[in-house]
Amino acid sequence: MSRGFVKEDDLELAGTDLPERPLSPHPNYVTPHGLQQLQQRLQALEAERQRYVGRKEDPQAQQKLAEIERDRRYYAARLESAQLVDPAQQSGDTVLFGARVTVEDEQGDSHVFHIVGEDEADIALGKVSVVSPVAKALLGRKIGDSTQWQRPAGPLTLTILEVTY
Repeated sequence: MSRGFVKEDDLELAGTDLPERPLSPHPNYVTPHGLQQLQQRLQALEAERQRYVGRKEDPQAQQKLAEIERDRRYYAARLESAQLVDPAQQSGDTVLFGARVTVEDEQGDSHVFHIVGEDEADIALGKVSVVSPVAKALLGRKIGDSTQWQRPAGPLTLTILEVTY
């Protein structure tokens, strides 16, 4: 649509009708730490929301408030669907949710992956989502097992050296 057909008032409200953040179709397994992170994120959003609530005349504040409200709905839904799994209750020899897995690749390089919930995943910290390809390759395996990790760069054989919870 040409800008000539847009009212100035419409421009001020542009972006306040944001699309919802998509919710994963997978079960929402969380570690105790992941559950705490979700709760803290929701609390932080509520505190941030309070800074913008009374500023109805400020279009930038309304844009920010719309983003905060969208994110609050997302985290509230994630908390509501959370299925807490305590890694301390898991078997020590099989890779299950919450495991910290030490593997060796074909080149002899060692890697550590901590299998966590989708919202807790952070590859920089070695935390991988339970639905990630590497987690899927490792889940259900035992110490000494080898498995194929299907990566975009090509498959990589991983041998499981250690499983801790």
